[in-house]
Amino acid sequence: MAIPPAVLLAARTTTALVLVALGAVLAVRPFTSLAVLLLLLVVGLVVLAAGELVDLPDDPVHRRLAQARAAVAVLAAAVLVLWTGAGIAAVVVVVGAGLLGHGVLELWTARRLHATERWSAALGGIASVALGLLALTWPDVSVVLVGVLFGVRLVLLGARVLTGRRRRERRSVAGSALVAALALALLVLGLTLDRAAPRPDAFYSAPASVPSEPGRLLRSEPFTRDIPDGAQAWRILYTTTLDDGVPALASALVVVPRERSGPLPVVAWAHGTTGAARGCAPTVGEPFESGAFYALDDVLDRGWGLVATDYPGLGTAGPHPYLIGQGEGRSVLDATRAARELTAAGLGEQTVVWGHSQGGHAALWAGALAPSYAPDVRLDGVAALAPAANLPALVDSLDEVTGGEIFASYVIDAYARAYDDIRLADYVRPAARPIVRETAARCLGEPSMLVSVATVLSLDKPIWSRDPGAGPFAVRLRENVPTGPVTAPLLLAQGAADELVTPAAQDAYVADRCADGQPIDHRTYPGRDHVGLVEADSPAIADLLTWTEERFAGQPGRDTCS
Repeated sequence: MAIPPAVLLAARTTTALVLVALGAVLAVRPFTSLAVLLLLLVVGLVVLAAGELVDLPDDPVHRRLAQARAAVAVLAAAVLVLWTGAGIAAVVVVVGAGLLGHGVLELWTARRLHATERWSAALGGIASVALGLLALTWPDVSVVLVGVLFGVRLVLLGARVLTGRRRRERRSVAGSALVAALALALLVLGLTLDRAAPRPDAFYSAPASVPSEPGRLLRSEPFTRDIPDGAQAWRILYTTTLDDGVPALASALVVVPRERSGPLPVVAWAHGTTGAARGCAPTVGEPFESGAFYALDDVLDRGWGLVATDYPGLGTAGPHPYLIGQGEGRSVLDATRAARELTAAGLGEQTVVWGHSQGGHAALWAGALAPSYAPDVRLDGVAALAPAANLPALVDSLDEVTGGEIFASYVIDAYARAYDDIRLADYVRPAARPIVRETAARCLGEPSMLVSVATVLSLDKPIWSRDPGAGPFAVRLRENVPTGPVTAPLLLAQGAADELVTPAAQDAYVADRCADGQPIDHRTYPGRDHVGLVEADSPAIADLLTWTEERFAGQPGRDTCS
């Protein structure tokens, strides 16, 4: 018996409105619950199938193709229901494959249509294929992106169902064309951003024979990118250790003035956060700006040499010891050792360590490790600028910092790789895990980080499923707080307007160190935020240069603890 036209119209209208409403919610709502996302995707796939079946064409071939598209949607929904244990990975694969299959069938359908209907179906198919490929291939696919991609597709289909298969006007074609163009643009953007990611060249690969002794120079070559006219530079590859018995390789940059006489005092620079992937080494990308080093001209003008480590895992093969003290501190000391073997640089024995942010953490660890690990490295002073020293307080406050999830991703990913008792799945919500993994694989300065920034800013809940201040993660964070005694004069500078490494957290760290008997020259700079503290016009840099001159002159340091 034929279905009355009024009933058919009501069914089509209802289905179309549900498709549009559900698609709009998926597209604009940054879902942070995997369970909710799965439920809505399953419902969306079922309604998608209904949208195909609600008004089947009379032509047998077209009818079978519509039924096939509906079957693809139902199959995808069934797989999602049965494969929920695979987590968000299942969502990405199923939605991407479903969109791809649906789009291919729609393109096949378009071959048998005419005029406006052909264009509308073809453009809809192109949009589905492009969105499916984007979901399957874009490195930054996340819960938000999956929801947006599938939501856009539902809105498109709902609009087409609402207009009726026999009443597609130019606006239907225009809408399909707009979505197809957007989908293709996103696909091209994703591929372009992926290709723009910095990648290390063969220089960073291990040679055939590597000595077991840390601090040995393995390879060097001239370096000219962003080097001042009056300077000479080399990038070097050297041996180091992540911990006792754990050998590693690291790279570094050595810069000296061309006009020099006698052995040069050394500023060993430990850079701030650039990322945790191999391509994030300053010598691979921006050698000075990426690590927030704005005082190169000042260093060279004073006749000092610069040795700037990349740390292990940046440039060289990983893992990168992000905010893990042993690996960071040892690589700073070993870079200085190795750079002395570069006879053309003419480096002397006097050494002052500077570090900012992550590098401040590394500098403090280098100062504590030097007497036992590298007694041959003469440290005349250690300067930590806005150091990430109070790690428990830092990680606890990242939820309150705009984009703080980026740094949280770096920390939990690095610690999960370094320690057997920490699992990322134990601390990060299922829906946030792909966001954390993809963010940890990107450098702060690369264009695709904008995608990760947009993703984390769309979250309406923290990434954590468990308090990071409890359990093995908290224990390891406390282990990596730099509490070892620093025998060299110690300067700790802090910006009073810093929202990332907060003055309160730094004051608590300084108070604990002073109570332990560690002499510290603690200085705070009003109006300076995290990066502003180390910019060229910062009073902290002027003070740092004067302080370093005093260290090389053998003058005693100041102690503000007493």
